[in-house]
Amino acid sequence: MSFKIAFIGAGSIGFTRRLLADLLTVPEFRDVEVAFTDINPDNLRMVYQLCRRDIEANGLDIRISTTLDRREAFRNAKYVINSVRIGMLEAFETDVNIPLKYGVDQCVGDTLCAGGIVYG
Repeated sequence: MSFKIAFIGAGSIGFTRRLLADLLTVPEFRDVEVAFTDINPDNLRMVYQLCRRDIEANGLDIRISTTLDRREAFRNAKYVINSVRIGMLEAFETDVNIPLKYGVDQCVGDTLCAGGIVYG
């Protein structure tokens, strides 16, 4: 059974590559089509090349496509994974600095602690 997974914000080299690797450890995802989309064509190309290399090195037959057009990536997708960072590093800095102003020192400000609440 083949199906399609679309990644929006796939230009995140570390996150996208790790998440795809995790998904491919699940036997049900071994026959899947993956569509990557992002607003940054350079990052999108790098992520594609790295993921393609990983897939080939592991002898998997996973189909990956890339596009700058979200609608094209989402077409016929059974699942859509949203991994965009709104506001980029400036927003991340705010997520860390606001709690720090009140004495809360945290290493990550987007998913946990007070920074995660601010980010949300």
